[in-house]
Amino acid sequence: MALPTQSPLDRISYEDLYRRWEHGHWRATEIDFSRDRDQWQTEFSDFERKAAVWNYSLFLWGEDAVADGLSPYIDAAPLEEQKYFLATQQVDEARHAVFFNRFMHEVAGLGDGSVGSGLEAIRPQLTWGFEKVFDRLETTCGELRRDRSAPNLAAAVALYHLVIEATLAQTGQHFITSYLQGRELMPGFRAGMENVEADEQRHIGFGVKLLSDLRQADPEVPHAVAEMLREVLPWALAVIVPPGWDERYLTAFGSTFEDLAEVGVISIMSKLRSAGMPLDELPGPPVFPVLGEPRERAERSKRLLRCGYIGEKTGPPSVDP
Repeated sequence: MALPTQSPLDRISYEDLYRRWEHGHWRATEIDFSRDRDQWQTEFSDFERKAAVWNYSLFLWGEDAVADGLSPYIDAAPLEEQKYFLATQQVDEARHAVFFNRFMHEVAGLGDGSVGSGLEAIRPQLTWGFEKVFDRLETTCGELRRDRSAPNLAAAVALYHLVIEATLAQTGQHFITSYLQGRELMPGFRAGMENVEADEQRHIGFGVKLLSDLRQADPEVPHAVAEMLREVLPWALAVIVPPGWDERYLTAFGSTFEDLAEVGVISIMSKLRSAGMPLDELPGPPVFPVLGEPRERAERSKRLLRCGYIGEKTGPPSVDP
């Protein structure tokens, strides 16, 4: 008789994830931005500063939003060990928001130093797709407060840990740190981003493990995950649509829209596969708007966004073949 196949997730415990958090502390309030301030003015062009503020603004707003939204996840988690880890994640997200707010004020000159003023200063930078995804997070938190069932928690984890963290944040973090490392710029901000990346890796690992456990506990979980992803993935694709579709906001730092979208597609596909729910095998209609290899999905999704078939509706869809 064949032995059951062991998943890599079986070798990771919630206690181990908590232990990693204890060993991974860093202080957002002690990062030195003095060289960053000089380089921001001398090494970045006016447009690069404008584009960087747009990029970083999405992170500040997002980190604040997820810090605010974690409490219903803690309440809904079935195991105490899961609740404890989620409590550490809420601390991490608050620390990330402090880090980004410090940079935006002390280096980019936005806000008066308080988080509230920083958020208000960056509000105009938020994209249509970003607002749709984070509005859905707020709605999801309300739904989770009313219904703590396994399918509802799984849908919420798919949105938070797989879409927001693994697909959007992780992709953006890699994009930012790559060009800063390549140009040897802003050592304080770069060090902080590397710490944020390490935290997010831990969060994503927890989310994948929790999804896998919920799937094994309730057969309705894949249906709930599929329904959530079917709704939010078209919005997630639109998060990185630059202002006025001016792709210099991305290419100025060495990446194209297709590059970022491809990395995001690869990320969510790998995380779902690890959780035992491959993207293209989820129940119901196709979850992702287009099929194919990750690069093809990225390229076709961009064309659908540009033509108005998915994403923000600014007029009737194009009829150009």
